[in-house]
Amino acid sequence: MPARPFTLGIEEEYQIIHPETRELTSYIQEFLERGSVVLKDQIKPEFLQSQVEVGSKICHSIEEARSELVRLRRTVIEVAESAGLKVAAASTHPFSKWTEQRITAGERYTKHEREMADVARRLLIFGMHVHIGIEDKDLMVDVMDQARYFIPHLLALSTSSPLWHGRETGLKSYRSVVFEGVPRSGPPPAFASWAEYQQFIDTLINTHCIEDGTRIWWDIRPHWKFPTLEFRVTDICSRLDDAICLAALILAIVTKLIKLRRSNMSWRRYRHHLITENKWRAVRYGIDGKLLDFGRQEEVDFPQLARELLELVDDVVDDLGVRGEVEHVNTILKEGTSADRQLAVYRKTGDLKAVVDHVIAETRLGT
Repeated sequence: MPARPFTLGIEEEYQIIHPETRELTSYIQEFLERGSVVLKDQIKPEFLQSQVEVGSKICHSIEEARSELVRLRRTVIEVAESAGLKVAAASTHPFSKWTEQRITAGERYTKHEREMADVARRLLIFGMHVHIGIEDKDLMVDVMDQARYFIPHLLALSTSSPLWHGRETGLKSYRSVVFEGVPRSGPPPAFASWAEYQQFIDTLINTHCIEDGTRIWWDIRPHWKFPTLEFRVTDICSRLDDAICLAALILAIVTKLIKLRRSNMSWRRYRHHLITENKWRAVRYGIDGKLLDFGRQEEVDFPQLARELLELVDDVVDDLGVRGEVEHVNTILKEGTSADRQLAVYRKTGDLKAVVDHVIAETRLGT
């Protein structure tokens, strides 16, 4: 297998924070006017005006992806600070309420609100999407089917949304629960081929369920326009190093699955409801819980499964040049995810504003 056979792209959605109140603030239009001078089409609005999205260029190595993410985070932080604002990377805000947010102007967002009502309005959540370029469409669908198994693992390692509307939720990824209300979300169904997937999409279009593939919001999906497989399951990582780790791990998983296929092997397929059972455990407990090992028919501590995942991809990480980035999983297991650190700050201080300050500081690390 040639080194670095696949392209890579990363999208992140950030919170726009008022520095005094620490609340989310509606500033996207001004943000776009300032940011587009430098980032051009790499900066975009999101559904709510307190959100801003950035997307990397097409990257051919993890080093290039890191450089892109450093540049994007640094530029967004500078644009915010030039307006007296702050930027935070976490999948929920600790206390700002969705009922107080303003919706971004534009037909796309108006249609979202019209079609989904409060389901759309309460999407005060922020994520990270990783795109892996795969030209062969049948191969893309096959990888999507096999990669469903790893959805809970990726989510557990990225959790950053334990707080919502001023209280502890008891969950490590409350973002996932909020997003479950959106139609056509969650782990994707299994498809035998690209033709079968396309037939499914065409049926939804012909019956006026959707206009195009952008209305598919699965945890993993083929991008509706570009030849990429998009992993959407993760929370956004507050620390840049954690984000790059997740991107590298996704690249390694995809590469390993394709390597198995080229050897006339494949990762075992498991029932949809078993995968969602493990996803729930990741939502609830993050890296501190147990996931089901379907083969052994038993619960296993997540750190053990994470290390087994590292062993699984060990034979591809050097060709990809991502060994250091993937092995950062061990640091996440040791130091916790953003959700774990947010909870530690809150339980120590009892101050939700201190949590916001903590996330702002972590968002700057490495930039």
